Amino acid sequence: MNFFEQQTKARRNSTRLVVLFALAVIGMVLAIDLAVLLVAGANWPLLAVVTLGTLAVIGLGSLYRLATLRGGGDAVALQFGGTPVPQDTGDASLRRLRNVVEEIAIASGVPVPGLYVMEGESAINAFAAGYSPSDAAIAVTRGALDRLNRDELQGVIAHEFSHVANGDMRLNIRLMGVLFGILMISLIGRKVLYLGGSRDRNAAAVMMAALVALVVGSIGMFFGRMIKASVSRSRERLADASAVQFTRQTTGLAGALKKIAGLPDGARLSDRADAEEASHMLFGDGVGFSGLFATHPPILERIQALEPGFRGEQLEGLRRQWSLTPPSGLQEDRMMGLDVHAGRLPAHDARLDVTPPMVAAQVGHPEVDDYQRADAIVHGMPASLRSLAQSREAVVPLVLGLLLDDDAALRGRQLPEITARLGDEVARGAKALHGGDLQALHPMQRLPLAALAFPVLRRRPRPELETLLDTVHAVVHCDGKVSLFEYCLGRLLEVQLRESLDPRRHARFGRRKPGSVREEFATLLAVVAHAGNPGDPAAAQRAYLAGLQRVLPRDHLPYAPPTNGVLALDEVWPALDALEPLAKQLMVEAVTAAASHDGRISVAEAELLRTICGVLHCPLPPDVARIGTAG
Repeated sequence: MNFFEQQTKARRNSTRLVVLFALAVIGMVLAIDLAVLLVAGANWPLLAVVTLGTLAVIGLGSLYRLATLRGGGDAVALQFGGTPVPQDTGDASLRRLRNVVEEIAIASGVPVPGLYVMEGESAINAFAAGYSPSDAAIAVTRGALDRLNRDELQGVIAHEFSHVANGDMRLNIRLMGVLFGILMISLIGRKVLYLGGSRDRNAAAVMMAALVALVVGSIGMFFGRMIKASVSRSRERLADASAVQFTRQTTGLAGALKKIAGLPDGARLSDRADAEEASHMLFGDGVGFSGLFATHPPILERIQALEPGFRGEQLEGLRRQWSLTPPSGLQEDRMMGLDVHAGRLPAHDARLDVTPPMVAAQVGHPEVDDYQRADAIVHGMPASLRSLAQSREAVVPLVLGLLLDDDAALRGRQLPEITARLGDEVARGAKALHGGDLQALHPMQRLPLAALAFPVLRRRPRPELETLLDTVHAVVHCDGKVSLFEYCLGRLLEVQLRESLDPRRHARFGRRKPGSVREEFATLLAVVAHAGNPGDPAAAQRAYLAGLQRVLPRDHLPYAPPTNGVLALDEVWPALDALEPLAKQLMVEAVTAAASHDGRISVAEAELLRTICGVLHCPLPPDVARIGTAG
């Protein structure tokens, strides 16, 4: 199942959740109404009041909980006791965590998420939260950092990244909201019973109503837990499989699961209330539910899916071994030599062999080649630039330096736009970086550098981010002359930062069909074809038609490059981003065909393709050409 099929399934699961929630609410309302009928008879005005009151309590409870979570991944991580991981941490375990997460983010083609540690938890567990990759956060327990070696930590993080890429996170947050609404009935009943009351007749009626609310609410929670478990179990199996597909080795993920099963703390969190509310988000079973309520497959079943020959007797042996000598992740790293070995990047002028279906199949599904390429990208980057990307003061000039054009005349028009909004010091810093370290960057390192800078950017105050967004927009729209890559990189930054400011607003699955966006497709393909074949209208037309054939084979839309160049794309992004997932797969294939109508693309064109896919929420890993390269 590829990324687009996963997105379609996630959309179906969201619809299924709404239906199940509605059935649970209807069942609770009918149960309370039945109790009223038995006690008060056919008192229709009273029944109406009770029905509306029940619906109001459930609805308002759900809306309240969703409102507390509207801050996205960071809000969820903080509510569950997460402590932010500093950018410049000196803790060896935290530094290893940050390195692993940054490499996997780059290999996945998604922004680097916020990082949190649950310091008070000695169990091995983790979760990903957020409405979209732009506001995602990943939290791990201190137990996971202390007990897991690098391979095992990588397996756990890869598992969580599959939830980030496949749209599971927004469903998780919605589950928390709707189940809280169901829980409200039970909470009210329990609170009233706890407080008690006087012995008069009215008090007895109130206590009876509270008892009914407690019983009905508990029944609602019974079905709520079943809903949560049924949605979660299949996704956990899929996330395990995705993590293995990414890392191409089962030992890391299997090792983490063995340590959960073999250590006394396991995966169970100390705060049971938090653990139950977040149980469907966790890497391991944080509560201990089984049977119908189990949000995860049995731990031995998960291990055997990765290592079919593993037996329960071996697990007993590990328990005995670890009871005498508990494992230390960092010590295992040193003993096993689990150091990162960077690969190599292709030459700047390399031509990459690609096919549209091959590229579309990679969206949201990084593999071991992408992880190795991410190693090469990060470790080949100048240390000074990596340091600037983590600096709150330097990150803005760095990002704006990436957007400055190589043409001196155009750059001369961009710099005053920066000065007018952010001051002369920022403009001078961006100019110096553009003419210095940024010039030495490999084309494949520009997007990852922006990804490394993203966690620092999104934590700036909202007014500063709004000013930065205005500056980015002005720089990439300067006279409409900037390159398509610089325009798309600027657009990608705008999209990701705006989503981080209001994550809930942008958490949507598209539903539009290709036939409803014919003109938008034509504009995008014409811009891509023209940018890839400057000065050769015939070649550009062939590229355009190759792309059009992929997505609208029966339509005859003439090749007509927009007169306003890349700025024409401003009007097409919203419609194209609203496409249903499988239609986006066709779009990725069409853009690939236009960029590589002769079956090969340059490194720079591959990065342009990745940027366009990023703008349209189709994260494409860095190793676009897995079949082969040629010089």
